[in-house]
Amino acid sequence: MNLHHLLGARAEDGRPVRVGLIGAGKFGAMFLSQAGRQKGFHVQAIADLSPDRVRTTLERIGWDPARAKASSAADALRTGGTWVTEDSAELIGADGLEVVIDATGSPAAGVRHALAAIDAGRHVVMVNVEADVLAGPLLAQKAREAGVVYSMAYGDQPAMIAEIVDWARTAGLDVVCAGKGTKYLPAYHKVTPDDVWTHYGLTPEAAQAGGMNPQMFNSFLDGTKSAIEMAAVANACGLTPQPSGLQFPPCGVDDLPHVLRPLEDGGSMPHKGTVEVVSSLERDGRPVFRDLRWGVYAVFEAGSDYVRRCFAEYGLHTDSTGTYAAMYRPYHLIGLELGISVASAALRGEPTGSSLHWAGDAVACAKRDLKAGERLDGEGGYTVYGRLMPAGESKRLGALPIGLAHGWTLKRDVTEDRPLTYADVEIDESDAAYQTRRAMEQAFG
Repeated sequence: MNLHHLLGARAEDGRPVRVGLIGAGKFGAMFLSQAGRQKGFHVQAIADLSPDRVRTTLERIGWDPARAKASSAADALRTGGTWVTEDSAELIGADGLEVVIDATGSPAAGVRHALAAIDAGRHVVMVNVEADVLAGPLLAQKAREAGVVYSMAYGDQPAMIAEIVDWARTAGLDVVCAGKGTKYLPAYHKVTPDDVWTHYGLTPEAAQAGGMNPQMFNSFLDGTKSAIEMAAVANACGLTPQPSGLQFPPCGVDDLPHVLRPLEDGGSMPHKGTVEVVSSLERDGRPVFRDLRWGVYAVFEAGSDYVRRCFAEYGLHTDSTGTYAAMYRPYHLIGLELGISVASAALRGEPTGSSLHWAGDAVACAKRDLKAGERLDGEGGYTVYGRLMPAGESKRLGALPIGLAHGWTLKRDVTEDRPLTYADVEIDESDAAYQTRRAMEQAFG
């Protein structure tokens, strides 16, 4: 609980934590808005495919334009300003840089940036959950071997869930189930970018005016993002996904201990120590009472009669047996909280969650009947959605991870809802992301 003081000490010593941000979208913009308010951070460089868009973003979030006028990374180091560039490789190699944040959203780019940053001796904060689920256990191992930190992004839901799980386990409480909330109906798996905005209550014109990407927003709706995030949680916390993936049960915060307890005790979980996403909608579309749409939770178990009595004495909302209780956080502030990961990596040498295991995978499933010769368009698109699967089952099937299901061509027909496999697609074995993924499977399978 002393990160703020540690940052202040670095600022007083004239040694702020120097950060490089790759990808200045919504998450990155939110981080930048707060980094400018904390004297212990120096955003030395920002890399983005559109530097003009970065400058527009900085103006929108209230940065003084003079702050981003550095002519190079070296100039930024000397003057305390910020260098804006298209060159992520040059950013990663900049003298003085301590922490690299990847907020690109591209799995291939995230893997490439992480490997380069680790090789350069930089800490990595991986906002890009897609890249983390594709190869995170291997990236984290390489970081440990290099003496740097590979971290999940605090403020995003996986890191927040990992924090609650760590709290419960450190307190001696066994975690039965952990996860998040979202808006879900079974029909959402088949939604495409053409009709996504109707589910958000927006017109296509209004969404375009707001700079919203329909494919990205659709990945939140069609279940893909939930599968990716719960795979990340499983890998960070050593939790085992359910054999059938995610059930998305409708559940409010008061019912978490009841719904997410084991089957043998009247709940819906086939085993203890798993992950689940709860829906803010009943199956008929009615809103769930006291839903957890924006939040995260962990359900845990009393290990003795004494602990059950303590649950009752201190007012915990439990299931009917008094055995299972839940801790939850109703909101997450994504990029506004990201500085906690940056500070923890640089000042404590600790990640805010990291992939230690390969326990869960997010695999590509056909949104409709697909034909040989069709080109896959990745998460949130027209061809596939992501499904959570135990990693062992994914490896047994040779399942195609959702992080690789973009730009590759089908070699044969795939029926609706079937998981795709490596054998279904034309593989470019020279692709660096593919090679890293296969190395991860070999090392952790």
